Amino acid sequence: MHDRIEHAWIEAFAEVLRRCAAAPGMPVAILGETGSRALNLDLAELAALRLGARPVRCLLPSPPAHALPIRSTGASRALAGHPGAMALLAACPLVLDLTVEGLLHAPELPAVLKAGSRVMMVSDEHPEALARLVPRVGDDAPVKAAVKRLRAARAMRVTSVAGTDLTVAMDGAATAGVWGWTDRPGTVAHWPGGVVVSFPRAGSVRGVVVLDAGDINLTFKRYLEAPVRLVIEDDHVTAIEGSGTDAELMRRYLSAFAEQEGGRGAYAVSHVGWGLNPRARWESLAMYGPRDTNGTEQRCAAGNFLFSTGANEFAGRFTEGHFDLPLRGCTIALDEEVVVRDGMLAA
Repeated sequence: MHDRIEHAWIEAFAEVLRRCAAAPGMPVAILGETGSRALNLDLAELAALRLGARPVRCLLPSPPAHALPIRSTGASRALAGHPGAMALLAACPLVLDLTVEGLLHAPELPAVLKAGSRVMMVSDEHPEALARLVPRVGDDAPVKAAVKRLRAARAMRVTSVAGTDLTVAMDGAATAGVWGWTDRPGTVAHWPGGVVVSFPRAGSVRGVVVLDAGDINLTFKRYLEAPVRLVIEDDHVTAIEGSGTDAELMRRYLSAFAEQEGGRGAYAVSHVGWGLNPRARWESLAMYGPRDTNGTEQRCAAGNFLFSTGANEFAGRFTEGHFDLPLRGCTIALDEEVVVRDGMLAA
């Protein structure tokens, strides 16, 4: 692919802005950093102008590299509490977040939302992928229904033929769903959308998660070549079993964070959930280089079980080490009611 501005990509951004209730004369902040995808910054600005909005760019220097390679944390360090930038974001009803890692778990996000701004995170994807996954009318209904089910559940159990058998106590879990747009003050969403996740409270997760060949490690942007077995005790991965490259890479990465941070936060469970977007393609990760995708499409792929390790502020655990691990072929039951069966959404 050659990066240039395409009419269809401007229209994709414009459609998402329409769903976010962008209106003529509305101030729209476009938040980016020097490492952001320049093409997406241009597309966001042109789309806002097409709708008659008043875009303003806030471009911050990308932070220095971490001692360890970090990807897909959802916690951008670029904003860093900059008072001028924070004032600008608070003054705009709509903020388009095009930072590399995104503001979802950034410490500045609550203040931006409290000011009444709504934050639309544009995942760091090639615009060709974003255009394929423009949210549609009706995408919100199944996500809202899944959120309601999760919030009412007392327990989640996840099993698979590959050997996964995980139990999650859902009492007190924090649950959120994203369908691809936000049109209410003080809310946040991301595009692509179509996923529901819960952050369990401390002491809630135990069992075994088996990543089979063909499942994905999105931190490494890699389909697994051999099974990896994760043993979970008291919310933490206590063993990473497997003889292939995938298991070895995971062991090395997590142990590096344990050494760097002086604790086992990176081994902790972050969130669990499943994808609901029928247009998201599992195999599309193979079509893009690692710099052209953030893997949000695979997180949203309908029927995948999304198991994640790392920070969980609702359980009081903080770390910059993070794995998002979508699994195929799982059965997910909430209080024994099946919501995903063998990797397919239940009716």
